[in-house]
Amino acid sequence: MRIIFCDAVFDSKTIEPDYEEEKNIAVDLGFNFSLISYEALVENELNTALKFVPNQDKIETAFYRGWMITPQQYENLYEGLLKKNIKLINDPESYKHCHYLPNSYDIIKTKTPKSNWTTDLTDVSILKLAQDFGKSPIIVKDYVKSEKHHWEDACFIPNASDSNNVKTIVHNFIKLRGNTLNEGIVFRAFEELEFLTEHSKSGMPLTKEFRIFFGNKKIIQVFNYWDEGDYGTSEIDFNEFKALALKIKSSFFTMDIAQKKTGEWIIMELGDAQVAGLPDNANKKEFYSALNMNFKT
Repeated sequence: MRIIFCDAVFDSKTIEPDYEEEKNIAVDLGFNFSLISYEALVENELNTALKFVPNQDKIETAFYRGWMITPQQYENLYEGLLKKNIKLINDPESYKHCHYLPNSYDIIKTKTPKSNWTTDLTDVSILKLAQDFGKSPIIVKDYVKSEKHHWEDACFIPNASDSNNVKTIVHNFIKLRGNTLNEGIVFRAFEELEFLTEHSKSGMPLTKEFRIFFGNKKIIQVFNYWDEGDYGTSEIDFNEFKALALKIKSSFFTMDIAQKKTGEWIIMELGDAQVAGLPDNANKKEFYSALNMNFKT
């Protein structure tokens, strides 16, 4: 099996420093690795992006471990690697299924906050979307990310019926996302979650959340989502999440869960695990060992 990492911006033969430790551990455990140029990939220069990836004599399974890319960029990467006999663990539809919340919402909606979305960014469409939540608090995000570190200015809306504030927060959000906005906007019901601490830099409220990595529909690792705050001990019944995982159209994905103040555990979002960061608290050796065991051929 092979891991595809991003190279350093100014040296195409050196790995991006943020992934150096992961690469060393993966190699020690027997994984092959190759470097691609993220910059060339997002500029649609596929041949340049993959010029240091060797052709294989037979099909080899691979995992991309790098920065987030759009579904179209992922499809380009997938097809380009396939021509070299390297097959990423998730096909383009699987990547999009977990990368875009609307694509998997119907599967997880019984265990995740109420959500709706639109690609029409006019005020009329935005306000109509917010009406579904009455006077309840909501958050705004795009199909992939929020601006949670700008919590009060571009994320949290205390009253969905306050039209002026809805427009202000959404406009701020769209401006901050700029050309990185993914497809459209999503409104989600705000849930009162178990408080953990405040972020040391942004002051954003951090809540008790965990990131679960699934491989071949099985849990391979569970990590504290935040590196700050005292998690204490948490007893989680994973059975409902395991049952939903069986319906997710992906071989390798993450499920972020959080505890409500009522004690109930809910799903915050899914993600393609190839572009999901490992928390600083993660035991990377255990992670890659679990990856090796679950996808061993």
